[in-house]
Amino acid sequence: MKKMLSCAAAAVALSGLAAVPAHAARDYVWAAGSSTVFPFSTRVAENFAKKTGKKAPKVESLGTGGGIKLFCSGGGEGFPDIANASRPMKKSEFDACAAKGVKDIVQIKIGFDGIVVATDKDGADYNFKTEHLYLGLSAQVLKGGQFVKNTSNSWDDVGNGLPGNRIQVYGPPPTSGTRDAFVELAIEAGARKFPTADELRSNNEKLFKAKVDPLRNDGWIDAGENDNAIVGTLTKTPGALGVFGFSFFEENMDKVKVASINGVRPNPQTISDGSYPLARSLYIYVKKSSIGVTPGLAEFLSEFTSDAASGRGGYLQGRGLIPLPPGQHEAQKNVVKNKTSMARPAS
Repeated sequence: MKKMLSCAAAAVALSGLAAVPAHAARDYVWAAGSSTVFPFSTRVAENFAKKTGKKAPKVESLGTGGGIKLFCSGGGEGFPDIANASRPMKKSEFDACAAKGVKDIVQIKIGFDGIVVATDKDGADYNFKTEHLYLGLSAQVLKGGQFVKNTSNSWDDVGNGLPGNRIQVYGPPPTSGTRDAFVELAIEAGARKFPTADELRSNNEKLFKAKVDPLRNDGWIDAGENDNAIVGTLTKTPGALGVFGFSFFEENMDKVKVASINGVRPNPQTISDGSYPLARSLYIYVKKSSIGVTPGLAEFLSEFTSDAASGRGGYLQGRGLIPLPPGQHEAQKNVVKNKTSMARPAS
């Protein structure tokens, strides 16, 4: 009899557990990542909420690396649906996603931006070559065919005709996609102007990056993800330089001016056609498993890639985004429509 009562009690308990509803999914879209993509994603979120009447997506500025790390930490409502990125996802990040069960990822290119090297509006004019930026900012530089500690003190130490100001550059931290892109497009590209470094890269890319990528801690100052803070520092620190996205420069043209790189000044045309050396693509990464589950996600992606938002003359262009050429823009709309999963990155 006791055994029968025990079984009955167990059955009641189990039926009670079964009656408890599963934890409700989030009723809003969650995006996290790049500070450069943040204002674009925020603007789309605002328009999406107005058009649909749904809850506005939550958008966090954590830096590209921080956003992708959180995005890749798992599926479900406890993790972001979208990672905003100002550089492509790395192979190591893709693999980290897969290890946590995040295996179908949709990569959407939303447009272009450029990285600028800026100074106070009343400061000196700078006309950099990428090799100047490498020689001024890398922790180790080539001298006599050997990598040695960087001891240059002022910009005229690394290039004739550059101002004699002290090497003092405020820029984003290691978690930032802007930092990653700057290192690749400026520092690594500058190092490759030297045959010894270029040969090293061809033979041993890992060693090349170990020698070239670390920035000096006596000339580069990590200034966080807040570009406003960098602009404020430039206006108060004569001779200092700052590194941030072109879209943010456009908002502060009354306070700062930008350097030319390899003889090219950044503007929408030179960034979109790739002639400006520090031009880059911007992305959002989406969990395919969240589409159709997170309320409003499919509609949010359609809004982001719509002609009205990221197309030529769209409202994001007014916010500083440099649109994709029409053919590329249409291709990204099809990626969203077909929920096309990305391939594993090559590097």
